[in-house]
Amino acid sequence: MLDSQKGGCVSLSQPVSSSSPWAGAVDEELVEITPVTKPVHGSLQIPGSKSYTNRALLIAALARGESILNGILKSDDSYWCLDALKRLGITTEINDDQVRLEGCAGRWQNRNGELFIGSAGTIARFLPGALAVSPEGSWLVDGTDQLRNRPLEPLIQALRELGAEIEYVTDHRGLPLKVSGQTLKGGQVQIAGNVSSQFLSGLLMASSYAQGPVNIRVTNGLVQPSYIEITLQLMEQFGAKVERFGQMEAFTVYPTGYAGRRLTLEADASTACYFLSLAALTGGTIRITNVGYHSAQPDAKFIDVLEKMGCRCEKGEHFLQVTGPEKLRGGFAVDMKPMSDQAITLAALAPFADGPIRVYNVPHIRKHESDRIAVICEALKRLGANVQEFADGFEIRPGNRLQGTLLDPHDDHRQAMVFALLGTKIPGVRISDPGCVSKTCPTFFSILASLGVQVQFR
Repeated sequence: MLDSQKGGCVSLSQPVSSSSPWAGAVDEELVEITPVTKPVHGSLQIPGSKSYTNRALLIAALARGESILNGILKSDDSYWCLDALKRLGITTEINDDQVRLEGCAGRWQNRNGELFIGSAGTIARFLPGALAVSPEGSWLVDGTDQLRNRPLEPLIQALRELGAEIEYVTDHRGLPLKVSGQTLKGGQVQIAGNVSSQFLSGLLMASSYAQGPVNIRVTNGLVQPSYIEITLQLMEQFGAKVERFGQMEAFTVYPTGYAGRRLTLEADASTACYFLSLAALTGGTIRITNVGYHSAQPDAKFIDVLEKMGCRCEKGEHFLQVTGPEKLRGGFAVDMKPMSDQAITLAALAPFADGPIRVYNVPHIRKHESDRIAVICEALKRLGANVQEFADGFEIRPGNRLQGTLLDPHDDHRQAMVFALLGTKIPGVRISDPGCVSKTCPTFFSILASLGVQVQFR
């Protein structure tokens, strides 16, 4: 187990599971969801935010002194983050959803090692810079085949411009990487923002330990600036000094480092959306009690889309509530770039609306855990839906008779959760590899069952 252990080394030449052993994870090969016959009602506390958890863990590990983080998400991604930190020599104590850890002040105790990070995309983007700021050390960073296929080059190029010594181990411009610690210099650097906001987040977090101020210019626009807001919020809470310019077109990060602190993290707004959507689909009422409308997490605003579809919505400072209508409204197009993780959630609602729904401006989600546009379109077509796929999204027209079948989420947690929503309306929906939800919400199916949805594992 991870609790209260120090470093050590994993041989990446040996097979390593990409799933965490934390309680709640699903290891069955198949799950079938039975359609509900009445409105679903409930009041829920959602597990912690992946976006906050992994950023806070990395920053706290880099900081001077002790940090106590309450409300962490215990998922595959956070497991592999903590595992990497322990292998770097960070001492941690885990008690339920609280982590106490002693930071390294930018100097990792274990200066050589191999770090396996599963399928954790955020860690793949945050860890290289965090390693590069150390004055010495050499580490190999690797992950699953899925993670190896995800892009890293804009981040690595920017870190190299600041003096980082990072090598691609293969001809592929992604994992595995060899990172050698020799600190970062200050100065000017630019980074593309149109593929993933995580590239910029990784660069920002590392820059607080550069030898001088780092001036960052963002090129090609920025997808999901709300996630940069989360990064800046946490950096500043740990004592960093950052200036921003324009609409996040440029930043200056000063070499303050971080100071440990006690912090309570938000619940995961992305996970909340699946249960709010369940209310929308069934005409029930779901209240999420531990994340509010003004969260920096962009998916908290998905409730506005549900309201557009005819739901009755309440948007509090610390809660979100949705009551579904008799019939969902369609007949609109929506730019889902600001909350692109929920583009495929909207795809699960669209077949049951009274008019077509077009989702656009999310081409970057083709490079997430799966090609999310292609996978959701193929799944809906297999169910009998009228779907047209575009380079940047899709259009779904209601009216077709839908019939369940076996759906493959392609090891993508969000696809599996969306398929479960479809199963609450369409008979015969079976989902392979349901355990992939453990990436962000290992207890997803048990929460669904607690609301009265029949969930059968095979």
